[in-house]
Amino acid sequence: MTDPQDTSVTGFRIRFLLAAAAWAVLVAAVLVAVPLAFAGRLPDPLATHWGPSGRPDGSMAFAAFVLFTVALWAVVAGIGAGVAARGRTPVRRASRAWFCAGLAWAGAFTVVTQAFTIAANLDRGHWTRAAGLSWQVAVVVAAPIALGALGWLAGRRGPDVPSGPPQRGPLIDLDPGKRPVWVSTATAPWATRLALVALATAVALAGAALSGLFGGGWGAVVPLALVGVVGLAVSSVSVRVVPEALTVSVGPLRWPSRRVRLDHVEQAWVEERYPAQVGGWGYRGLPGRATIMIRGGECLVVRYTSGGRLAITVDDAETGAALLNALIARQQPSVER
Repeated sequence: MTDPQDTSVTGFRIRFLLAAAAWAVLVAAVLVAVPLAFAGRLPDPLATHWGPSGRPDGSMAFAAFVLFTVALWAVVAGIGAGVAARGRTPVRRASRAWFCAGLAWAGAFTVVTQAFTIAANLDRGHWTRAAGLSWQVAVVVAAPIALGALGWLAGRRGPDVPSGPPQRGPLIDLDPGKRPVWVSTATAPWATRLALVALATAVALAGAALSGLFGGGWGAVVPLALVGVVGLAVSSVSVRVVPEALTVSVGPLRWPSRRVRLDHVEQAWVEERYPAQVGGWGYRGLPGRATIMIRGGECLVVRYTSGGRLAITVDDAETGAALLNALIARQQPSVER
């Protein structure tokens, strides 16, 4: 017999995905229709960047401007659709609310920015004569935040499938004469490539600045180097379980690492988590309830005896959780004595 609640949740998930798709199509349609409607009254190229003084200091061809805004929104909406379709975001209230807030904010920001750009260029003849920006900046900031807040409230409506730990599954049978060890990793190739490109660019700019070929390169060296270091730090994670402890290490050098004694772990289980649920990639959250997000999907979740939790995106998390639970169960008799 089919569970009516499962049917209801499935129906809500479909409706949610259709609503998100409709929003994505609506924003894309506005981004195309509005500039085309005013194309005859806009200069080509048109002003697309304003300096600190509020006057235009950069331009872009009309076709390139339209294509850029639509492509940017397509990337954002596509990533959002992928996260919502693969994960449990639609049926968990907290993650659904933040997903809706982010998608609403991104759509509003893109539309409002395009609208003010068109308004500033309207009937100006040449992009250098575009209107300056002053109070409009406050609207560009405030309007998307307001719509994001409405998206958050809308996302709070609907079912909330609990994400707590499932019932304890079967444990691994441990051989008393052997020492069990489990090691697994998860990698994000995109983060490694981004880090290497950023570091290589930083080194090249530093060399050019030192040789006098590019005197303004020093301003970009430190940010690019930081991007490279952070990218390497979030490019991989390794988890090791032995009878004494659980060790979590990040980055290609397996440093920094964190070691948790096994008598401080109460239980382990597996959950699916995605960047949209936890606020992005890397170390997300606060100590006591954090996620090390390298890639979306299967996570090993451990609950400490203190009540805190740590989730790590790692391959073969089910085996790691089963071994942890078996080791914890084996220690319990000695702890009770």
